[in-house]
Amino acid sequence: MVASAAVRLFGMWASPAVRRVEWALKLKGIEYEYIEEDLSNKSSSLLEFNPINKQVPVLVHNGHPVVESLVILEYIDETWKDNPMLPVDPLERAKARFWATFVDVKCREESRKAFFMEGEEKEKAIENLQVQLKALDEELEGKKFFSGDHIGYTDLAVGWMAFWLGVAEEAAGFKANYDVKFPNFSR
Repeated sequence: MVASAAVRLFGMWASPAVRRVEWALKLKGIEYEYIEEDLSNKSSSLLEFNPINKQVPVLVHNGHPVVESLVILEYIDETWKDNPMLPVDPLERAKARFWATFVDVKCREESRKAFFMEGEEKEKAIENLQVQLKALDEELEGKKFFSGDHIGYTDLAVGWMAFWLGVAEEAAGFKANYDVKFPNFSR
């Protein structure tokens, strides 16, 4: 790992947003201290570093907090230049940001609904999630990663779905069949 100046990550083990930040730090080879938060009893440090929305993840670099996982990913990429996560080309960078936002806004909401809703609302959420997974699957057609041959920003943003979707299906008793219907995404 590359030595870095005082990097701390406030997180919670089950948070997909925290996982993406950890993955970015590891890909960049950045040493950091991980602080596990009890979200039912938030630490004074977490509240100090993120007084607005009081949630994880919070990256603290040289005493300065950075919040919101996608913002943190861009901060990491801009601060530590080795192993760039975002494409250099502005159009490709814009596409990467689009897909990251698509996943955070559309996919996360439908995943949440599929997990917590019942009856027709659950079925509609599963249908919507499958439409979104199809779009992601098509974007991955012929590519190993969203960025091509290496893991990039979009892969980190989307990674939580591959990480948690199977668990969510089993725990909440629904099946999006992502592993069968969307082979590029599943891979």
